[in-house]
Amino acid sequence: MNGYNSEIERIKTLLQTKELPGLKQQLKMAPATRLAEIKKSQSSLEHTSSTTIIPKKSAVLVLLYPKNNKIHTVLMVRPSDNSVHSGQISFPGGKVEKSDLSMSHTALREAHEEVGVVPNTVELIGSLTKLYIPPSNFDVYPIVGVTHDAPKFITNQEVYKLLEVDLDTLLSKDTLGYKTITHRDGNEFIVPCFHIQDEIVWGATAMILSEFMDVICN
Repeated sequence: MNGYNSEIERIKTLLQTKELPGLKQQLKMAPATRLAEIKKSQSSLEHTSSTTIIPKKSAVLVLLYPKNNKIHTVLMVRPSDNSVHSGQISFPGGKVEKSDLSMSHTALREAHEEVGVVPNTVELIGSLTKLYIPPSNFDVYPIVGVTHDAPKFITNQEVYKLLEVDLDTLLSKDTLGYKTITHRDGNEFIVPCFHIQDEIVWGATAMILSEFMDVICN
């Protein structure tokens, strides 16, 4: 546990003192379609600022916790259904509600609802760069928190299964790769991704992971 605590302190210091790499690092794991969407949205903001729809806000929790003598984080695989997030892999999180006091409040509330993480057991140690998701017009705020014990996860109907992955695996070059994905428009394209427990983590979640791993590697 002493090793866990010292490593968490190192990560905490990096998050709170190091300049975040931001969009540049996020884009290393962005699919080509996302790059085109971001470019289009930026052009729209430049030319139609008076009529631009303000992005909705959401927050996710990048939770760090000890398990098997390693630091882990948890991802959710959503059910395959007719919803907009069908089959997607994400961090616990969701949209901001009017009753939420802050982005941290949103991330903790959603993590409690979706995977049973008790908010008062989580120490918030920093945040990552806001990520804009053009298709849904959402700004996502990644909040980083830690617990001193492995949570007892209890999932709700929004979760098909959990992926508990240690940071060593995420940092391994063997985890990185590419995968052919069928886009929502029916076309196939190749995306950069993380291969985790027979699942493919790509898109916004991979982009958030890319920035987080860059921060803690230095």
